[in-house]
Amino acid sequence: MAKVSKKRQKSNALVDVAKFYNLEEACGLVKEVNTTKFDSSVDLHVRLGVDPRKPDQAIRGTVTLPNGTGKTKRVLVLCTPDKEAEATAAGADYVGLDEYLQKIEGGWTDIDVIIAMPTVMAKLGKIGRILGPRGLMPNPKTGTVTMDIANAVNEVKGGKIAFRVDKFGIIHASVGRVSFSPAKLKENAEELLQAINKMKPSSSKGAYFKSISMASSMSPGLKIDPKVVR
Repeated sequence: MAKVSKKRQKSNALVDVAKFYNLEEACGLVKEVNTTKFDSSVDLHVRLGVDPRKPDQAIRGTVTLPNGTGKTKRVLVLCTPDKEAEATAAGADYVGLDEYLQKIEGGWTDIDVIIAMPTVMAKLGKIGRILGPRGLMPNPKTGTVTMDIANAVNEVKGGKIAFRVDKFGIIHASVGRVSFSPAKLKENAEELLQAINKMKPSSSKGAYFKSISMASSMSPGLKIDPKVVR
């Protein structure tokens, strides 16, 4: 059995495992129980009452967090030469097409988001097996397949995140860093939960929000009362 560090033991002692916290309590406590020395990501894990195998229940979407994620997203724009200047001016980290497709084929995925023009999507078919599992495949539903390259880059850099349910019906998403104030974490968490709530499919029966938890990297999780979502 792995040895639990003294710091983790101290953090565990602060958490009431039988309690369902409200958002305000969780956003304050998640900072107290953080065990890392770096500025950890604070993540929400939301289990939904959906069947991801059904197309209308495979929840995915985007939301712009009011306080950003605290992480600078590395953006690759795949476009034709006439759009390169627009992408660069908007702040894209990498801009081009064929040379980056070759790099990705060779195993390079040192990016967080890929934005692509609709006219180049056919070229991405051969690297779909690389991008798909990493959540990097551009998709019109998340605004990453578009002709308005500048706006898409600005949204991503400004705190727009994409979310989707995994095969277990759970959404995992960052709502900030432990350096954020509890108020900023709460605002971001509320924005994400409301975005998920608006996407409830009509075919979903029973409770939509099954469980919600919040945790920072390598630190104890906090159960949140699903009733916080109105």
